Amino acid sequence: MSSRAQSTARRVLFVDDEPMLLQGLSRMLRTEKDIFVPAFATSGEEALAMLLKDNYDVVVSDISMPHMNGLELLSRVKELYPDTVRIILSGEPDVSLSIQSVNVSHRFLNKPCDPALLKSTILRTCRLSDFLRNDSMKKTLKQIDSLPSMPAVYFEIVKELQSPDASIQKVGQIISRDVALTSKILQLVNSAYFSLPRHVSSPEHAALLLGLNIIKSLVLVSFIFKKFDRMDMPYKFLERLWAHNILTGNLAKAIAKEESQDQKVIDNAYIAGLLHDCGKLILASSFKEKYREIIIQSHEEGIPISSAEEALLGVTHAEVGAYLMELWGLPAQIIEAIAFHHLPSEYGDEAFSPLSAVHIANELGHKEPDNGPEGYSPVFDIDYLKSLNLDNRLDRWLSIREKIANGAN
Repeated sequence: MSSRAQSTARRVLFVDDEPMLLQGLSRMLRTEKDIFVPAFATSGEEALAMLLKDNYDVVVSDISMPHMNGLELLSRVKELYPDTVRIILSGEPDVSLSIQSVNVSHRFLNKPCDPALLKSTILRTCRLSDFLRNDSMKKTLKQIDSLPSMPAVYFEIVKELQSPDASIQKVGQIISRDVALTSKILQLVNSAYFSLPRHVSSPEHAALLLGLNIIKSLVLVSFIFKKFDRMDMPYKFLERLWAHNILTGNLAKAIAKEESQDQKVIDNAYIAGLLHDCGKLILASSFKEKYREIIIQSHEEGIPISSAEEALLGVTHAEVGAYLMELWGLPAQIIEAIAFHHLPSEYGDEAFSPLSAVHIANELGHKEPDNGPEGYSPVFDIDYLKSLNLDNRLDRWLSIREKIANGAN
């Protein structure tokens, strides 16, 4: 996967009704002229007027402002300037507002924010945006008839989980309305990958045994595989891809638990692992003959399928999958994990994240379960792992992989 990040300075519009804070940001960025071209607005209305006159790569806004708050502003920015990166920088303690911000922003940072964190967040989020909007991607997307919409049932589940009286029974009832989706989820939870002690016959029972967050994740992966389950592809393409994604999701979750105490990182690693190869389904359904050539070339020449994709289509499944997840409004951590799971050093993570977990899990997930660890060399991004002091953990990860794989046999 080639790097397509732009090298020009980023035009960043900061919006806050506190002039002192804007002055502080201005001082902080004086020494960063080669990286940032900052501009400042004290209200949402002023920011929209400035956006009308000039192009900005990034809008960084507070939430609590009079007249037009940050959520309203970023919602307008999302509608009018969808390619603009949107970041919230706020000291807002209201949890409900923080939850709402997920739908309109790419990132949420708390005040006071460390200057280095603010700078790196802006740059990394821009890098992801560039990655998903390169010319090859635009050319390929024009040839795709339609991208699947986010399943309505997922929206309903998220809304239910945010309500004060959320219940497993209600979530189960929501899923049960879609008979085909229910069948796919039950097929999955009754497989050896979950090793449940008894047969699960309803979504409510599955949610009770596995937890609501896992069920929410399974809705997404079941939906997208159900969407493409009639494709005619060689090498048992769908079956192998399904098994690999489930294994990668379980591995990513287990590795995240091993390396992080942050439940959000663990949950996002699981979702990203389940969905990391969803772009293959989109490419395979949109370019059937070419994708058959891609699979054959990958097998016969022994090259990564992403290399064959880029050679024949100009894009990779990682790019297309991340683009779809961005359209669906999934958290940025999940999108970046999908986008860069083959070569995370292109993104530049500075701490263990869902991207770390999915990169490791994906490489381990390609290991044949009956080969044993001897002589197996996953194609890790070693420089990236060294930067996180993770390059000495292979034996432990292999042990986790064997335990999970054996449970699925």
